[in-house]
Order: sequence, then structure tokens, then C-alpha cells
Amino acid sequence: MSDTQNNNTENKPALTSEPLTPRKEGEGQQNRSRRPRNNQNRNNNNSNGNRQPRENREVDGNRQPQEGKDVDGNRQAQERNVDGNRQNNNQNRNNNNRNRNNQNRNRPNDNKNGEKKSGDNKSGSNNNQNRNNNNRNANNQNRNGGNKNRRRRHGPAPVVQELLDCAVRNQEVQAERLNPHNKLDLGTKGKVRVTPLGGLGEIGGNMMVIETDNEAILIDVGMSFPDETMHGVDILVPDFSYIKEIKNKIVAVIITHAHEDHIGAMPYMFKEGLQFPTYGTAMPLAMIGNKFDEHKLTDARRYFRPIEKRKVYKIGNDFEIEWMHVTHSILDSSSVAITTEAGTVIHTGDFKIDHTPIDGYPTDLHRYAHYGEKGVLLMMSDSTNSYNKEITPSELSVAPALDRVMSKAEGRIILSTFSSNLHRLEQAINYAIKYGRKICVIGRSMERNLEVAMQYKYLEFPKNIFVDADDVSRMPDKQVLILTTGSQGEQNSALFRTAIGEHRHIKIKPTDLVVLSSRAIPGNEGGISEMTNHLEKAGARIARDRDLHVSGHGGIEEQKLLLRLAKPKFFMPIHGEYNHVMRHKETAMQCGIPERNILLMGDGDCIEVTPKYMRKAKSVKSGKTYIDNQNNHMIADDVVVDRQKMANDGMVMIIAQVSKGDQKLIAKPRVTSFGLVPDKQDRAFAAEMEDVLEHFLVNLKPGLIENAKAMENDLRAVVRKHIYRKMKRYPLIVPHVFVS
Repeated sequence: MSDTQNNNTENKPALTSEPLTPRKEGEGQQNRSRRPRNNQNRNNNNSNGNRQPRENREVDGNRQPQEGKDVDGNRQAQERNVDGNRQNNNQNRNNNNRNRNNQNRNRPNDNKNGEKKSGDNKSGSNNNQNRNNNNRNANNQNRNGGNKNRRRRHGPAPVVQELLDCAVRNQEVQAERLNPHNKLDLGTKGKVRVTPLGGLGEIGGNMMVIETDNEAILIDVGMSFPDETMHGVDILVPDFSYIKEIKNKIVAVIITHAHEDHIGAMPYMFKEGLQFPTYGTAMPLAMIGNKFDEHKLTDARRYFRPIEKRKVYKIGNDFEIEWMHVTHSILDSSSVAITTEAGTVIHTGDFKIDHTPIDGYPTDLHRYAHYGEKGVLLMMSDSTNSYNKEITPSELSVAPALDRVMSKAEGRIILSTFSSNLHRLEQAINYAIKYGRKICVIGRSMERNLEVAMQYKYLEFPKNIFVDADDVSRMPDKQVLILTTGSQGEQNSALFRTAIGEHRHIKIKPTDLVVLSSRAIPGNEGGISEMTNHLEKAGARIARDRDLHVSGHGGIEEQKLLLRLAKPKFFMPIHGEYNHVMRHKETAMQCGIPERNILLMGDGDCIEVTPKYMRKAKSVKSGKTYIDNQNNHMIADDVVVDRQKMANDGMVMIIAQVSKGDQKLIAKPRVTSFGLVPDKQDRAFAAEMEDVLEHFLVNLKPGLIENAKAMENDLRAVVRKHIYRKMKRYPLIVPHVFVS
């Protein structure tokens, strides 16, 4: 060992096994993340004067063996002899170091129960005892615990003013493009009024009036279906009272698509003498024409005005209207953009966003974006699927399920769907052709719709693939596909009559497979269940898998897309029950439309809209008119009410002859009841009514006997009160009193 090494060793303080004094608070915390080391001596020189390398230390603090070094940290003899005495001295010193290290390892246990010492840190007490290695400790502090100090020392990054100005300007641009207020003509005095006469608070019956001060247009004139309490009623049409009031203002009827709930009431309105120019694409006008023919209104076809999509039409003096293509469950559907002096109003009609439609014509989103950039005053949007969180699947997604059914069926296939869902019928026909089946169509509405679609080149099929219903019985079962109406369990539909064995040509066989390619409309579940029970009793198998049908209405995400594209200032959800439009309102608010700019309407509400405000102006008469579809005649309201009373509470008929002189019964009254008491109690009930009648005559007001009609009304009230007191029923009471 050289003299220099010896001098350095002598100047260093000797290692001690006594506990170190605790560090000041916060000192050494930077070493918590490091694992404790075994060697306590962090001096630059060990006791024998050899410098320890920074890495590869041995447990006893000496150097690890490297090239040219032995285990105890001394150099190996390489081409020279090492003095044995020096080696012995080094070994003795190393033994001392080991002993001291062992003492230091055992010593920190005493600190656990004492005051907090530096050995409590995660890096261990062995790392903190020797403070002489200042350079290494400083480096460790910078590496392990100096992050906080380093953050404090460094100031914030410099701000480039040009980039800051760019960020602020981009935020202003985004706010400007999303704010429709600035795109509208705030100085205009124009205003538009919107009045729904059907389609709110219900599914179906869609009809709306949009009017200015001088002119008005109608958007759709649809029908709806009755509930089980409307006995003898087949369909419902809107009340046309308000249309009659403003008929001189109306310049056009605007048709969005050909579903019954949008065009079904057209012939009934025209029968009322309310005939106006009707604008629409070819498919809905052709179907309306067929309805006119059924109602013997062929001359009304002269009011048809066919239009081209993406073309703006000037209608009257106050309206400019463009039809924009949308995908739906029927061909050739449209939204309409109506431009007035007050601003642009968009009516979506029924829609879904189908990017892979069967005919290859997706929703024309570009036109929505076009009007959104120009500025939209008001948007009214379909709310039918407001609870559907998923994007509505494409109509094309039904194809694999139809293919699976067709390929596995061993007998006849009877497929039932909505008669207007022509794309579904098109797919079914194509797979039938693929598997060698002929097509039989039963159901008047489905036959008519397919015929119209083929006449106007929407669908193209060879005519030899179709067969008549009376030919089906003579064909092999595996070669037949029957397309039929009745998927909703309607009792007069072709499928229901087939299920109960009343169809003339089609009888259910045990090998038949019935495919229900539709979903149940709310309220029709009972009829569908009854029909399926009849089908299964007849031996047929029923397929109604979820993948055999997709909806024609857009879900929440599709509603959001149109809202973002159009960016209207005001919004009115339409087409649905109250819970549907309420849910659509929440979706609009998520898309940035303020709640104060959203209004939930009801049928008969007249809403006035300008670029500055939207408010309810008045209410008009609205409601439903009952139609008997057997003779296409309207049914008076009181007739339906009487039917409901008879069905719920029964009927009582009283025929009596009264003496004018003494106001007494000349003979026993004749009392007949229906649906109130059983037949065996008829006599007792008649005697009871005789007593009531005699009591009534005794207390008859003076002079009332001269007025037979007034007397019958009073008798009706007395009898009704008595029956309610006894039976808690309000039957229909029909009194006839003859005075002589």
C-alpha cells in the first residue's frame, strides 16, 4: 500500500458501532424509494485504504471480484509476487470490517422503539450513517428525493403569444359555428305557427299544420288504430275541424312517405271537400292514388304534384320546400326543409341512419349539414325510438337470418311482415328464388304495395316466380314461400284467418314454418299471442328470432347526429307518446340545445316561432274521428260512446203507457235489460222498475206530462240513480213513455 493511501486512511474517522443521531425532519426522505443496502460504510476509502467501486459492492463493503481482483478486495497477483505479510494485514483489516458491519446490522433494531431516526426511512438506516461521502449523498438526493425541489426551482414554460392568440381564436370559431342564433335574421318580422293535429301522445295518426299570416301547408294526413274499447271501429283519422276553419289559407299537402300513419286519412279528408294540391315523391303518391280509387275518388288524382329530391319548390308565396332523402322501413322516404320569412323549419319525418340500405341510397346527411350551416330556426324530429341507446341495425343485417331460415326449412314457409316493408319482402323473395321456391302473396295491402313498387321500377322481379293462392295446394311444400299480412295479430288479416282455418285456399300443415318478421306494436301483444296459439295448435312451427327484424326508426345516436348536423335554435320532438318526446328532449339538451328552446307539444297546441322566441299562441280543436272500414264511413262519437256503455254496463229499455188525466200507469210497463241481470232475474227486475216508475209518476212535476221528451229525460235520470245505488252500474237507459 502506498503512503498516499495510508495517509488518507489515517485522516478518515474510524467506523463506530454506536447509533447515529437522527437526521433533521425531511432529511434523507429522498432515499425512501431505494432498497436498503447491506453495507453501512459509504466512505470513499474503506479501512484498508482501497477505494470501493460505486457498483458491485460486496456485503462486507469491499469490492466485488472483477478482473484482476480477488474476493477480499485486494489485487490478485498478476506477473508479480504479493508479500504474504501485506496480505495477512489486509485479511485482518477485512475481518475487522466484517465484524463492524455485523454490529451495524444488528444495531438498527434498537431504533424501532425509540424516537424517529433516519433508519425509519424506506432506504434503511445503513444508507444514512456515514455523511462523509458528500458527493455521493448529494447525487442520491438529486436522483431520489429532489423532484419537489427541482419543480420549485424551474419556472413556468414561456408562453408564445402567437399560439395563445391562435387557441383563443379557435375557441371563438367553435362557439360561433355551434351558435345558430347569429345565423338567423333577427330583424325579420316574419313568424311561423306550428299546430299538430295528430301524432303526439300516440303512435300514428300524424298530421301537422304549418302556417304564416297568409298561407298554410299540411304535412302528412295519417291514420291510427283504435283500442279495445272502441267497438266496431276499424281506424281513426284526425278531426278536420281546424282544417275547415283555415281551408282558404291552405296551399298544399306535403307528404313525407307512404306509411298508413302518414297517408291513411287522405281519402277521408278529400271526402270532406278539403281537396288541396298534394306534393310528394312517386311512391307515396301512387299509394294515395290507389286509396282514392278504392274510395271512388279517381278524379282527385289531378291534385298530385310529383317532386324531385334535392330541388327547392316554391309553393304559394310564403314557402320554399326541399325534400331530402332519408332511409326508413319503406321506400322513397323524405325529410322536408321548409324555408319561410321567419327562417327554415326542418321536419324529419320517420327516419333511421342506414349506411348500407338495400337500394343503395343512404340518408342525405349533406343536405342536413347544408341547412345547418345556413341556420335552422326550428327542427321537429321523430321520437319513436328515443329509448334505444344502440344504433338501429341496417336492413341488410336481416339477410343472414332469412338465408338461415330458407336453407333449413323442409316444408312451406309462411312469412309475415308489414305490408309496406318492401325491402324486407325484396330480400325474402330473392332468397326464395335462390332456394327454388315460388312466391304466393296473400293480403290485399301487400299485393297492392308490391304491384305499385314493380310498376314504378322500385323493385324488379320476373312475373313467372309468382303463383296464385289456389295453386299452392297443388305444389310441393318445399317449393312454396307464402308472403302474408297479419304480423300484428289483426283478426281480419290473412294470417289470422289462416290460423283459425277460415282462409279459402291456405290451410296450416304440421310441416309449415311461420316466420314473424316484425316487432309487436304496443297494444297488439294480445292479438299476436292469440294468433300464435292458434298456429301452434294447428301444428305449425313459429320463428320469431330477434335477428329476423330491425326497426325503421333511428335510436338516440342517430337522433344526436341529425341534431348536430342541423344545429337548430329551437327544437320540438314529435311522433311518439309523451315519454318518448320527453326522452328526446333530454337527448337534445345533451347536444347543446338549451332547455328553454325546447317545447313539448300536444295535439291542438298552436306554437308561434320567430328568431327571437317560441311560445304557445292558442289551442285549436283536435281529436279523432271513428271509421268503419267495412263501408268506409265515419261513425258518430255518440254511437261509439253508446257501444262502450252497453259493453261495460249493459242496457235497460222501458216502455210505459201513462194516463194524462191522473198520471198513472194504464198497464204494466214492459222492461227489458241486456248485460245487467241474468235471465232468471228478469221478472224481479221488471217489478222493481215498475215500482220506480210509479213513484216517479206520483212525484211528477206539474205540467211535465205535457212534454214527453222532458219527462223521458227525467225518468232516465231517476232509473240510472236507482240502478247505480243497487248495482253500482251506469247502464244505457232507453225509456219510451206514451201519454194518452
